[in-house]
Amino acid sequence: MKIIINTSSMVPIYEQIVDQIKTLIRNKELKENDILPSVRSLAKELKISALTVKKAYDNLESEGFTITVHGKGTYVAATNTELLLEEQKKELEADLEQAIQKGRRCGIPDEEIKELFELILEG
Repeated sequence: MKIIINTSSMVPIYEQIVDQIKTLIRNKELKENDILPSVRSLAKELKISALTVKKAYDNLESEGFTITVHGKGTYVAATNTELLLEEQKKELEADLEQAIQKGRRCGIPDEEIKELFELILEG
């Protein structure tokens, strides 16, 4: 399992871990009953606090993506990948809406905002 942390991002590290594990599940790189690295080993690998990894794992468990068996580890739970994809689309939609609102607050006309989105999609 390859997790990459962007320390210059405004997104908290635990959220980056959660998002990347959800993507691995959605892409079927992690399947039901696959074991995740231990909190300590992932923290050591990423050179971050074990509490940060624990927070990410707790978040994944509370959302139903993983199951933790004390003394045994954290496993991927049975996941509806279509539901996961829909959730991620909603998050992206909210982010795009924020970008549009910010553009409007800055006085950028809707047509220019649309051109920017088209330019991004082409690149």
